[in-house]
Amino acid sequence: MSKKIRLIARLDVKDENLVKGIQLEGLRKLGDPNAFARKYYEQGIDELLYIDIVASLYNRNNLSDIVRRTVDDVYIPVCVGGGLRSVEDVRAILSMGADKVAINTAAIKRPELISEVAAAFGSQCMVLSIQAKRSRSWSGWEAYYDNGRAHSGYDVVEWAKRGVELGAGEILLTSVDCEGLQRGMDLDLIQAVTSAVDVPVICGGGVGCCDDIVDAVHAGADAVACAAVLHYNKETVPELKQGLRQAGVEVRA
Repeated sequence: MSKKIRLIARLDVKDENLVKGIQLEGLRKLGDPNAFARKYYEQGIDELLYIDIVASLYNRNNLSDIVRRTVDDVYIPVCVGGGLRSVEDVRAILSMGADKVAINTAAIKRPELISEVAAAFGSQCMVLSIQAKRSRSWSGWEAYYDNGRAHSGYDVVEWAKRGVELGAGEILLTSVDCEGLQRGMDLDLIQAVTSAVDVPVICGGGVGCCDDIVDAVHAGADAVACAAVLHYNKETVPELKQGLRQAGVEVRA
């Protein structure tokens, strides 16, 4: 492999609790998100991804205090998503210590926001979050929003391409169909999106073991977001990285 793959810990938050669901539903409370974030940082995770999963429903992001506490303890990139609807919202979460933002719902409702955030803070700060489900109406995948509850009518691949044209510097691609099942990722989806855009793609949804990450990398993933495999102690960050090295995948130290 010629590129070093990033491992990212995804932390879905509801109120003040780390939660984990299956296909973004049936949420189970797991504890203090800051404690999990600190553990993953100490184990060598490359980045943290915080998502306020009910933010769009209530029209606000509730992660400011959590992010502020996290950046006091960790020194790796932190990306925050959920309920960010304007340049002002992004500025506020960046002022708490986040390095970049992931935007889904607001970008679907008003795509110009992608360009506005990229112009204000740089394209490296603007991550387009795409929640993908296999479409029942056409061959391919449809982009969803409101934490996988609402149809956009957008084809995922075309939406990813448009997002990059508007200024997104990275794509966060989540397979809702595979999310939380820990049975492997949607490799066709990963290959379709990564071959269509020229920016890094963080892929998530379905990681249950190291082999699932290896498969995603071979399908084109630049980074893999892990949740259940870490939260439930199926494998630690060092174990995942060691397994990736043994499979010939370059990872960060």
